[in-house]
Parts: sequence; C-alpha cells; structure tokens
Amino acid sequence: MLGTFVAMDLFLCLALGTNMLLRTENTLAKTVEIVSEYGLPGDRSDLWEDVNGYRIERILRNPEGFIVPEGFHLFLPDATQSGARSYRFDAAAGLPYLERAEHLVFDYEFISGSQTYRIETAMGASVTMLKQVLTALLVLQGFLLLGSVFSGAQLIRKNLQPIVALAETARTLNMAGSDFDIEKMEDLAVKLNSINAAKLDTRISVDETESELQGLAAAINSMLDRINDSYRSQIRFVSDASHELRTPISVIEGYANLLDRWGKNDEKTLEESIQAIKEEAANMKGLVEQLLFLARGDSNTMHLQPETFDLSDLARDVLRETQMIDSGHDFTSSIQNVSIHADKGLIKQALRILIDNAIKYSNAGGLITLSVSEKKDTVSLTVQDEGIGIPPEAVSHVFDRFYRADESRAKSTGGTGLGLSIARWIAERHGGHMEVLSRQDVGTRVSIVIPKAGAPLEPGKEGTPS
Repeated sequence: MLGTFVAMDLFLCLALGTNMLLRTENTLAKTVEIVSEYGLPGDRSDLWEDVNGYRIERILRNPEGFIVPEGFHLFLPDATQSGARSYRFDAAAGLPYLERAEHLVFDYEFISGSQTYRIETAMGASVTMLKQVLTALLVLQGFLLLGSVFSGAQLIRKNLQPIVALAETARTLNMAGSDFDIEKMEDLAVKLNSINAAKLDTRISVDETESELQGLAAAINSMLDRINDSYRSQIRFVSDASHELRTPISVIEGYANLLDRWGKNDEKTLEESIQAIKEEAANMKGLVEQLLFLARGDSNTMHLQPETFDLSDLARDVLRETQMIDSGHDFTSSIQNVSIHADKGLIKQALRILIDNAIKYSNAGGLITLSVSEKKDTVSLTVQDEGIGIPPEAVSHVFDRFYRADESRAKSTGGTGLGLSIARWIAERHGGHMEVLSRQDVGTRVSIVIPKAGAPLEPGKEGTPS
C-alpha cells in the first residue's frame, strides 16, 4: 500500500504542477498579446482587468532565461513560444525552503517591436494550494496506513491464536511427560513457533511427524491454507478495486486536460468533455458504492432491518419502474402473491441487479420475464431473459467479484462485475442462495431463493431463520 501511495503522490504532484504551469501559460499568452499590441498599460484599464497578479515592466536589455526548444512549442500557446523564462524566490534568502516556495515568481521576458518587456507572475497562491492539497493527502494516507497496519496485525493475531494455543499445548504435554517422543514434540513446537504473518506459506511436514501427531499436523496445515487463501483473496480484491478505479480516473484526467487546453474556445470540445467527465464520475460513484457495500458486508457491519411484506407487490413496483425507463425491451411477469420476512430495501436492490443484468445482456426488443413463485419452505424471485447467455465454463464464476463473462459488452454497458456478488451476499444473508441456468444464444435465468415468512429473523441473527 505504501508503494501505491508514493506512486499516487508523485503522479498527483506531476499532474497538479503541469496543470498549474499550463494555466499560467494560457493566461500569460493573453497578457503578451495585449502588451504586444498596446504596450504598457495606460488609460486603457479595460484591457488589464483579467491580468490580476501580473507585474509588467519595460527593461533595457535582451531577454534572459530559458528558451523552450522548438520541438516543444506545440505544448505552448503561440504568443509565448519564443520568450525567455526564469524562476526566482521573491523573499529573504534566510527563510526555510518551504516558506520561500510561497514567494515563487515566474518571469517571462520577450521582445515586441523594438522594446523588451518582462511580465512577473506571482506563483505563491498556486504553490500554497498545492502544498495544502498534498499535506491533506499525506495526512489521510498516514491514517489509512496506520489503520491497515493495526487492523492487519489484529487479524493476523486472531487467526494465529489457535496455532499459538496448539504450540502451548504441545509444550505442556512435553513438560508433563507424555508417551510421545520428546524430540518429536519439541520439533513440532519449534515448527509452530516459526509460523508468522510473513510465513503463511509454511507447512508442517506430515510424513516426518510422529504418527500420533500426524492428524494434528494435517489439521494445522489445513487451517493455514484457509488463512492464506483468505489473506490472498483480500489482496486480490484490493488490487482489482484499484485497477477498476484507475480507468475512470484516467478518462476524467484526459478530458480535463482536453478541456483546459481547447475547451475555452471550442464549444463542441467543451460539451463533449463535460459530458464524458459526468458519465465517468457517475460510473466511479456507482463502483465505489458497490465496493463500500461489499466491504461493510465482509466486515459484518451491515445489519438487516427485516420486516414482513408482500414480495409480489415489491416485484410489480420494480417491474413498473423498469418499464418506465427502458422502452427497448419487452417485459412480462408471472407473479404469485407471497409474503416474506426480510430487509425490503436489500431485496429490492438484489432484484434490480438481476433485471439490470438481463437488460445489459439482451438485444434490443428481447423478452425479459419476472416471476415470483413459492415452494414448501422457500420463495423464488426469478428473472429470465432471451439474451446472449453465459458460456458453460463461466457459469461457476459469475458470482466472483469483478468477473465478467463478456468483457467487451460489460465495458459498453458500464458493468463493474460486482452486481451478482452483491445479490448473492443479500440472498445468503437472508438464509437463501442463488441459482443460475444459462445457455449461449438462448438466454439466462437467475433466481434468488430465500425462506418463506413464518420464521422471522431474530435481531443480530441475520441469515438464520429462528
């Protein structure tokens, strides 16, 4: 995580610094054009109302400073391509560097006609803003790092408690004088003590262990496998989440740069950039909300608010809402009147996920069927489509987080690969499960199966009917 934060900070510094320089160059270009045409400001004060923060003077020498090579002129406005640039600190030399940075001045010298001009630009406000942003970011990252260290340490200590107890038991047996071989017992204790958070891949050799202890060693290895799988699953989830967030952030950054460069003068570019940024921001907001939902579910901090309600009424409401916003598909229903005891908001969210998936993976004009049915002890909430279907080898993975059976279609429809994971969590939290039946080019049927009403969930006992 530290490496990710460092890379992100460097990237942010580069992006903000570049943006600050480009903004300065664009405003400077306007000032240069006015000075070239009218000279130093006089009575024409209306020409200078947009150049606050600049000091303009005539100098009696040639321009001094760094001249941008011709190959980089395409990144600069036409009016400022040939001038000389320099930076200096307009403050006492004895000040600390960070304080001197707040007095940074950018000088641009150029020749217009027979006169040489210098435009001084105060960069202090921009530098101060950059410092404040980075300081806030570093503080936030520090808290996140400390939180991850403490939570990780607590999780590892909790997971290793059974192993520590087993090692202690082994030492107790050794001290008490067991019938087991003393050297074998001591060897097992040493192996157990050598296992820590950095060595979760370590395993006890069952074949080399005393026969009476082989069952114990196998159980320890099995437990270590589960701990290691859980740990790697968390690492993979964080990595996948970072990857998914990187794309919309990059798109937003690209359009922001496009907007900064050409959007002021090109109305089409302005509208296109704003629309794209809004769409990507909405996609990112949806992804973050889904990630937070799963994170709260994994940490058991989300509690159900069960109530008894008619599932058929909820299904009809969701179907009616869907028909209002989607006229590109045909909808039909087969709904039995049945009541359940569950969290109404979560069941509605799960149903919307199933219908949304059916819409995304069905061609225009396709038929989508919503049904509610009951058996002896369960209720099934089913959505069936006549879409592209799921390949047989992908059916077992559709509930995996970030998994998409059709990547190209998911990108075009804005899918995140988290919807069915959330729906399954909701079903399991209510003591139910999910069922999927699909054939390619025929369609897909996905069902949420949960217990019927009559056995209410006790507070704090979500997922287990009482």
